[in-house]
Amino acid sequence: MLTEVLDLLAPALSTPGAIHVDGTLGMGGHAEAALEADPQVRLIGIDRDPQALRLAGERLARFGERVTLVHAVNDEIGSVLDDLGIETVTSAFFDLGVSSLQLDETERGFAYAHDAPLDMRMDPTTGMTAAEVLNTYDGRELARILSQYGEERFAQKIARAIVREREEAPFDRSARLVELLRATIPMASQRGGGHPAKRTFQALRIEVNQELAGWARAIPVALDRIAVGGRIAVLSFHSLEDRITKRALAAGAVSTSPVDLPVELPEHAPRLRLLSRRALTPSEAELATNPRSASVHLRGAERIRPPRRTRGA
Repeated sequence: MLTEVLDLLAPALSTPGAIHVDGTLGMGGHAEAALEADPQVRLIGIDRDPQALRLAGERLARFGERVTLVHAVNDEIGSVLDDLGIETVTSAFFDLGVSSLQLDETERGFAYAHDAPLDMRMDPTTGMTAAEVLNTYDGRELARILSQYGEERFAQKIARAIVREREEAPFDRSARLVELLRATIPMASQRGGGHPAKRTFQALRIEVNQELAGWARAIPVALDRIAVGGRIAVLSFHSLEDRITKRALAAGAVSTSPVDLPVELPEHAPRLRLLSRRALTPSEAELATNPRSASVHLRGAERIRPPRRTRGA
């Protein structure tokens, strides 16, 4: 949804002295388009994946000093901007979830279609792997993450099977987990519900990378750092991410005045203006060329009033 993202951000990107933050840089495709949109745009690109930063750096090298790349998680956006001496930005973009780079790198363990080490870390230099989650979490906790993050109907059944199976030998590769899931999930559900490993792999990836908790921390900070007249755009690939985005944007777009107050005080006025009534979804043309976009929701907002209080107060 590159065109739709640029349409939402265009007024902010054309602002004199525009500073654009890409909080999930990936391969740098959206960032490149933002830099091309106006010759004065400065980019702050953030990603937790060192490989993505290296590849994006090569792609964006032609823009020279207009580009600053930072190895960080998107919920560290506040400290990243502080370190760069930047108080506010004119636009921000977040493309949530796993990137095509990570899915296509077989040895990272994100894709259930290939046998690989059960890693799933977006930043392979730190944190717990998917194998460690499978081998150390108790059955109740495994069932919780499978149900909550994967929306898996058979979460408890799968968790019991994992605990039973790891007593024979620890999990270390994806093929063994996929085999267990095929044997555990009823065949009737497999026939109509897609690949049996899809929801479990999603849940493990979210847990390993703390994606939902991180995004819940990141979005209010990002909104706080957008200047009046600035804009934010967010691409979400599943309902859990989109729900966090929707609630944060909606909360900023309504008055906080008490219902019985006869006159709305300025400090209670909405801080954001939603850029569409509903989430935008991919066109038929995009779905035809990019099937991975099928679940995408795009939301955006414009800041119309400063934050209620000065940051750090």
